[in-house]
Amino acid sequence: MDIFTIISVLVFLSAIFGYLNARFLKLPNSIGLMLITIVFTMVVFGIGYVDDTLINAERYIISQIDFKSVLLDVMLSFLLFAGALHTNFEQLKVQRWPILAFSTIGVLVSTFLVGISMFYLLQFLGMEISFIYCLLFGSLISPTDPIAVLGILKKAGAPKQLETKIVGESLFNDGVGVVIFLTIFQLASAREVAIEPLDILQLFGVEVVGGLVLGLALGWGTYKLMKSIDDYDIEVIITLATVMVGTLIAQKFHLSAPLAMVAAGLVVGNDKVRNSAMSETTETYVDKFWELLDILLNTLLFVLIGMEMLVLSFKMEYVVAGLLAIPLILACRYLSLLLPIKFFEKKLDFVPKTNLVMTWGGLRGGISIALALGLSDEMFRDVFLVITYIVVVFSIIVQGLTVEKLIKRVVS
Repeated sequence: MDIFTIISVLVFLSAIFGYLNARFLKLPNSIGLMLITIVFTMVVFGIGYVDDTLINAERYIISQIDFKSVLLDVMLSFLLFAGALHTNFEQLKVQRWPILAFSTIGVLVSTFLVGISMFYLLQFLGMEISFIYCLLFGSLISPTDPIAVLGILKKAGAPKQLETKIVGESLFNDGVGVVIFLTIFQLASAREVAIEPLDILQLFGVEVVGGLVLGLALGWGTYKLMKSIDDYDIEVIITLATVMVGTLIAQKFHLSAPLAMVAAGLVVGNDKVRNSAMSETTETYVDKFWELLDILLNTLLFVLIGMEMLVLSFKMEYVVAGLLAIPLILACRYLSLLLPIKFFEKKLDFVPKTNLVMTWGGLRGGISIALALGLSDEMFRDVFLVITYIVVVFSIIVQGLTVEKLIKRVVS
């Protein structure tokens, strides 16, 4: 089966599942698509006991897709640029300090809290797993997923200042989270080799600062090109080239491509840039193009997440660990946000119970699964992959379905 056939099958399934969700379930796309795909995969499992043709075909498709590479190296850049392009820049500017604190200090604190909690939980369940690997799990599960968060919050009708905090945090913290994961991954992989604190700071600094600087430069260059012409077709292609070439440059020089795309998207989507560089027609076409691409990639992503069930080893102790990890991870997120919220709530207009809403509305998604898939066998990949999958499914389906009710109860 060649790559075109695999993509065609995935797009076909996405279209069918998307139709079923829009026609019958009427849930947010991320929730509906993943739910339908999981049910579909379970039905295929059932049919497999009688005729294994379908399950073998689905397994083959999943085996041909490097989910980690597809999401982190390709899809994520497009999705983050699209998300940043439609983020309210003025609100983001007002809330920049709490967002910065949530996406850096919050992620670091959560990483260590989750790592410590999981170490003792797994010990209690009889699994002897080194602390460094538990810390690695903490780093991959701590970032919230902007792809999952954006669509659900739009439907939930959250107040603007609260939506900006959650969306802004999730746009930046996944880039920071990926860098923290890669740093701990290097420490875990090179346990025989001494790694100096300066090496860690250098890696972190180059990835984060370099990614942001690249993104700002790309955004400014895109703005200058778009301002010098008035041709909506070419201007849409320029934004597409920005993301594609920018991702290649970031990968070439080991900079954070996610952070670069967030920075570029915020620059190009800024109202001042829009007013001076885009005509009304161009603005409409740019927005519609990126909305469509965003929906298409989102649809494919959540179908793939549902199908990833096929690569998991569902041992009972792994499932128990995953179910017990859910409240632990939620508690760690709540505690990690406590200090930044207490510090900023008097200076800025915070919605009541912001911490509770941000904890429950901070969904995990494909990024966590992609990072878990990148673990090696000696890092207890199977254990952490099952735990991650259970946390992500709970996060998107249970938290995603109830966050709207929570927001309405808190706001009213």
